[in-house]
Amino acid sequence: MSSENMTYPGGLDALLGRYNSRREPFDFTGEDFPPKDIDLVALAATKVTEDATHKPKGAADPRSAWNNKRRAIAGEFIGRSELAYLNALLISTLRKSSAPDGAAALFLRLWADHHAHLIDELDIRWKVSSIMTFADHGATDVQRQVGQALRMLFGMMKLYEFERLYSGFDPQTPFGFSRKKRVALPLNMDQYSLRAGGLDSNLLAPVWELAMTDPGIAPLANHLMEELNRDPGTIFRRLRRMREVYTRLKEDR
Repeated sequence: MSSENMTYPGGLDALLGRYNSRREPFDFTGEDFPPKDIDLVALAATKVTEDATHKPKGAADPRSAWNNKRRAIAGEFIGRSELAYLNALLISTLRKSSAPDGAAALFLRLWADHHAHLIDELDIRWKVSSIMTFADHGATDVQRQVGQALRMLFGMMKLYEFERLYSGFDPQTPFGFSRKKRVALPLNMDQYSLRAGGLDSNLLAPVWELAMTDPGIAPLANHLMEELNRDPGTIFRRLRRMREVYTRLKEDR
């Protein structure tokens, strides 16, 4: 097959090239990074101020990529706790191909000891970013498995929900039945059954159940899955509404 017929010409090598291009580590030469035994209780009780968005006085390189990133993130956390801000900084660091010693341990300590505070302080975007960080830096197999599964779930949701905006439908509006195309699904997949299909349950239930077995990730994972269950604008809610309409139509015949 020619490269012109491929979604990603170059295959795995090309994908890895793009993936790794975004993972160049920050240079912390001359910069302070919080120690893994930092007082988290004090950070939880302290609010981020506008000063955090300014160039740090006395820094070896106030215009370094790390200092620029730190100031940019600070703008999102003014008025929120320093602990929530630290969580965001750790995520940004741990996304790179390498991070300072102790960064992963500190991230895990935040979620082990202060998950209730973080769930209350963080918006949904940073909560999703937090669960994704467990994929690479979880302390246990369960944490890494759940993190990877939810990274795939939320990443794919972002892609298809973004594409769906071009349909002209808002996220809360399910498609009708009259314009369904009678064509094969990609990769020769079987059609989903609106009446009896269980793929949605098969995707969500095992991951949710597994997450609940590990106290280090259970609070965050359970919170996100509950939020997913409540949100009226997901494919899961649209399919449920389509199933209800489909069932009524069949019963009226």
